[in-house]
Amino acid sequence: MRHKSDEPSHDQRLRLATNRQDTQPAEVEARYVCDSCGEEIVVPIDVTEGRHQDYVEDCPVCCNPMVLHVDIADDGEPLIRSEHE
Repeated sequence: MRHKSDEPSHDQRLRLATNRQDTQPAEVEARYVCDSCGEEIVVPIDVTEGRHQDYVEDCPVCCNPMVLHVDIADDGEPLIRSEHE
């Protein structure tokens, strides 16, 4: 049997809701256009890896290596730039 004192107060519930780290998915998608073949490429972005990420990924269409620069905005939206390696 639960007692009223066992339940979190309104302030505790509000604090729990606003402090949750899982309010956004760990992976979001971003799009860039390959400089080599011109195709729009969709890539998964792992937001748990930090707000700024740089890495190399081969284009899945033409296989040319691209340097991807990812910045995660305050609202969780990824901004991506690409350039040749």
